[in-house]
Amino acid sequence: MITGKNYIGNKLSALGSVSHKTFNPKLNIENEVEFYEATTEEVDQAVKLAHQAFKEYRNISGAKRAEFLNAIADEILALDDQLIQSYTSETGLPEGRAIGERGRTIGQLRSFAKLISTDEWRENNIDTADLERSPVPKPDIRKTNIPLGPVVVFAASNFPLAYSTAGGDTASALASGSPVIVKSHSMHSGTGELVASAIIKAAEKTGMPNGVFSNITGSGRVVGTALVKHPKVKAVGFTGSISGGRALFDLAANREEPIPVFAEMGSINPVIITPGAIAQRADEITTAYANSITMGTGQFCTNPGLILTIDNENTSNFIKDLAKKSTAIAPQCMLHPNIKRDFVKNRENVSSQSGVEVIASLTQEIEPNYAPTQVSAVSGTDFLINPEMHQEVFGPFSLVVRCKDEAQLIEIINSLEGQLTGTILAEKTEYQDLEDVTDALQNRVGRVILNGVPTGVEVCPSMTHGGPYPASSDSRFSAVGTNAIRRWVRPFSYQDWPNELLPDALKNENPLGILRLINGKYTDSKI
Repeated sequence: MITGKNYIGNKLSALGSVSHKTFNPKLNIENEVEFYEATTEEVDQAVKLAHQAFKEYRNISGAKRAEFLNAIADEILALDDQLIQSYTSETGLPEGRAIGERGRTIGQLRSFAKLISTDEWRENNIDTADLERSPVPKPDIRKTNIPLGPVVVFAASNFPLAYSTAGGDTASALASGSPVIVKSHSMHSGTGELVASAIIKAAEKTGMPNGVFSNITGSGRVVGTALVKHPKVKAVGFTGSISGGRALFDLAANREEPIPVFAEMGSINPVIITPGAIAQRADEITTAYANSITMGTGQFCTNPGLILTIDNENTSNFIKDLAKKSTAIAPQCMLHPNIKRDFVKNRENVSSQSGVEVIASLTQEIEPNYAPTQVSAVSGTDFLINPEMHQEVFGPFSLVVRCKDEAQLIEIINSLEGQLTGTILAEKTEYQDLEDVTDALQNRVGRVILNGVPTGVEVCPSMTHGGPYPASSDSRFSAVGTNAIRRWVRPFSYQDWPNELLPDALKNENPLGILRLINGKYTDSKI
């Protein structure tokens, strides 16, 4: 049952007088439940509980924490139709999307559970002593990774499950041994509370300390600011806008003790389509990219918002066909009236810039919160002189740039801000000519794709979901895949420590039987 209250550890709490309701964008009405926003006192209680829980939780074995993560997955599945109905009523997204995203959320939790079932993920290094070394004896030094402490996770608006309450940030932080306080997204507070209840049940069933997880609400920036500034918070995870992520980053940097903010923010995901690909596969490409531009109403961080072509006799027909196919796809509901408002505003800003031509835009009358797809085009010269065209338009929109030659195309890539993805569509006969374009993209993106679409992020160890700023605040880390756990740990070394006092992962006898880097060689041998 959805109560509208905050979870401060395992207790429901509603001390505040400020409240909000979620919104059903499909029906264009408010949902019934009233959600009480957390007070400063409740924020302080949640963080102090997390700080206290950390003392115990950080020392709980990986196998036991894995039980906790698997139990969370089980409890989310047990919510069944109640969760799916809440999801659809607060987002306007279809039931199939809700079920698919729930599956991804479950998969993430179980993949982190598998990862931490042994301590290999801690990257254990051992350099044994050499007391005979001259002129200075070498000490025994052993390094592992340890959790940072309480983590604040800001739930994302566009993925109410996979990037939200029990999403990748929460799953990876809990896996690392760090307690989590979630700042629930006000657009799907009910869905967030249901998932929070599943996490609390799982914590109690597996014997986790109270305070290992809290879920608090707040529609403005007051609650989020209080969380980031709290001295016992040690790291922040965020998925959202550039302005929101940058504000949190600055708050964290200006604390007496600065803390890391791992923010995934804006991206227009450039797609380079070669003349050969247009000549050979125009129909196939326009069909695939019409679907990619409109997938999820364009509300993916990997939406192809910028398409780069080299202008020739085939380019105009290609762009017209892409625009025609994109606008022919039935309009879909956006997540919230505010997101629809911002989409229209940003789309109009880009399309009103000098030299931009609207190739096709959905003009028929549609439901209030549905999105009118649009494809616009501009010359490479006009694009280069106007950074207004670089902004992300969050929704079903793409800007096609007609570059005069490859040199200008590379100049445009180099002028872009950091991006999550870059895609190249090319024929095999052109592969040998892609080196310069690929090198330029590598400087600007976290992941490069060949002959595919950027929408869709595989959850696996090899995935990089991040990139140079502002795609993410730290391009060394991924927000997706099991390597996301590295954001919530720090290296820690033991020097000349007695074997019996070392953690099992670093002991001579290797009681865990894990792979370790010993004197520069990976081995599972004893010392």
